[in-house]
Amino acid sequence: MDHDTVRVPWSVVPDYRCFGCSPHNPSGLRLSFTRRGDGLEAAVRLGREFESYPGVVHGGLIGVVCDEVMGNLIVLARGVPAFTVSMRTRYLTPLLVDGDYVCRATVSEGGDATIAAAAEIVDADGQLCATATATYRPFALGDVRHQLTLSDDDVARLSDALSHPNTLSPNGVHP
Repeated sequence: MDHDTVRVPWSVVPDYRCFGCSPHNPSGLRLSFTRRGDGLEAAVRLGREFESYPGVVHGGLIGVVCDEVMGNLIVLARGVPAFTVSMRTRYLTPLLVDGDYVCRATVSEGGDATIAAAAEIVDADGQLCATATATYRPFALGDVRHQLTLSDDDVARLSDALSHPNTLSPNGVHP
């Protein structure tokens, strides 16, 4: 991990398997995140295993990428995990297999009940390819403990990681 890579709180769980960001999931996207002045971003390059039409990335994966960057920004900026409540994705142009793209996310000021976020995917030339907006519902680990497959030690590690301040402000802007 280079010095600009943001460490997500989930990384304290030795074998977490997040499809979007875990290095332990051989079938996953293995996204890593870097700070961007107004939020968080991830470089994206998807191969043929994520193909829909020949040479085109499946649209569902584009939504997954946006959701992953927005969701991790919320965890980092607000110090609380959140479930996706709704998401709307707009596709402006197909993403091509093995193309280089960047997904950028920002989070809006919001209340305690829900948090709004937005993401965009741009190609190597900076052309906008897709956008997404989503609403998330924050949760306390203790409230959803029955839904998570984490050991008590992993919950304690994750709770500790979430309780430490980070360098992202509540709206995702790097101070």
